[in-house]
Amino acid sequence: MNPNFEKKAMVLKEDLTIVSQREIAPKIFEMVLSGEMVQDMKVGQFLHLRVPDPSKLLRRPISICEIDRKNNQATIVYRVERAGTAILSQLKAGDKVDTMGPQGNGFDLSVLEAGQKALLIGGGIGVPPLVETAKQLKAKGVEVTSVIGFANKDALILEEKLRLYGDVYVTTDDGSYGIKGYVSTVIDTFDWVADAVYSCGAPGMLKYVDKKFENHPHAYLSMESRMACGMGACYACVVHLRNQNEAANKRVCEDGPVFETGSVVL
Repeated sequence: MNPNFEKKAMVLKEDLTIVSQREIAPKIFEMVLSGEMVQDMKVGQFLHLRVPDPSKLLRRPISICEIDRKNNQATIVYRVERAGTAILSQLKAGDKVDTMGPQGNGFDLSVLEAGQKALLIGGGIGVPPLVETAKQLKAKGVEVTSVIGFANKDALILEEKLRLYGDVYVTTDDGSYGIKGYVSTVIDTFDWVADAVYSCGAPGMLKYVDKKFENHPHAYLSMESRMACGMGACYACVVHLRNQNEAANKRVCEDGPVFETGSVVL
C-alpha cells in the first residue's frame, strides 16, 4: 500500500505522481498521473488538486479525461486560467500532486446497450471528460457521435482521440476550422434521436443542451463550478433545482457535477 494513500468515508486522498505533462494547445495542458486512486475512478468524475504553493489555499477541480486502470494512470486536461493553474503547468514528470478524488457522481452509461446511439456534446475545456465517455461507450458496442465546439482553430483539442471511438463534428465560432457556428449549428440538423446525450461545456452551451433535450429520458449535463472544500460541506458551488415548491438546491461537487437535463436552473 502506498503510504501517501488514504481512504476515509469513500473520500480518497493521495499524492499522485506525474508521469508526463505537455502543452497541447495555447495555455491548455495534458497531465498524466499515476496512483492507486485510478482504480476507483469513474467516467465523468473529477479530481481536486492542491497547488504546491502555500499562498494558494483552494484546490483546483479538474475533470478526468482518460482512465487507464491497467497501468494505474489517469489523464487530465486543463486550461491555465490564473496563477494556480499556471503553477500546476510548471510541474514535471516525477513531481507529486496532492489530490482528492475521484469526486462527483459521473455519467451514467448503464442506460445504454450495444447497438444504441449516444450523442456527446462538448465545448472548449468541457471536451476532456467526453474522451473516456466515448471510449467506454464504444467498448459496450454503442454508436458514438461527438459534436465539439471551440472559439477558433488554435483552441481545438482532443479531436483525434474522439475520432477513435466514432464520428466527430467540429465547430468554431469564427469558422477557422470545421463548421462555422456553434454545436447547435450541427445538432439542429440531425434527423435522428440519440438514446442518450452526454454534455460538458460553458453555461451558454449547457443552456442550449438543457432546452433542446429537456424532456429526453437520458440526457445529462456536466457542470463546471468554482469550489472551496470540494466535499459538499461549504455550499460554495450550489445550483438551484427546477420545479420545486420551495427553494431547493444541490451541490455541484457532491451531488454533481452531472445532472439530468431539466432538473437544475442554469
